[in-house]
Amino acid sequence: MAGKEDILKLLRGQGIWFEITEHKAVYHMDELCETELPYPDGNAKNLFVGDDKRKHFYLITVKGRKRVHLKELRRAKETRHLNFCSECELMSILGLTAGAVTPFGVLNDEKRQVKVFFDRDFLHDPGVIGVHPNDNTATVWLKTADLADLIEEHGNKIEFVSI
Repeated sequence: MAGKEDILKLLRGQGIWFEITEHKAVYHMDELCETELPYPDGNAKNLFVGDDKRKHFYLITVKGRKRVHLKELRRAKETRHLNFCSECELMSILGLTAGAVTPFGVLNDEKRQVKVFFDRDFLHDPGVIGVHPNDNTATVWLKTADLADLIEEHGNKIEFVSI
């Protein structure tokens, strides 16, 4: 399973521009308000959900202050009923613990079963997104397009959506 140092090594090895902000462990978006962030508009909130049959899993990544209406997303994407995954599912599929959910966790998805929905707003200038590097004691800032490319290269599907 890829951890924080593995993620940073991957970014350096790929020649991807990034910055890192170290901070105390945060488990909710409100806790991050106490941290000075270089790109506060790029901060991401991540939700790991599955359908009611547990056959399809989704990581939803939105701007930090946005609300996600799962019923609306379900209708728009024509999925079965969606609900939050358990901590056990989070660990077994993404290798993450609660409070450290991040698109980088998809790189631990060996079966490539998680589809990622990125908020289309992350593409707006400057196109920077801030996510945990599989550890909630830091935020990595990088170009949204670079993160999407890494996930697609891994073999997971992504889609930019309006949320």
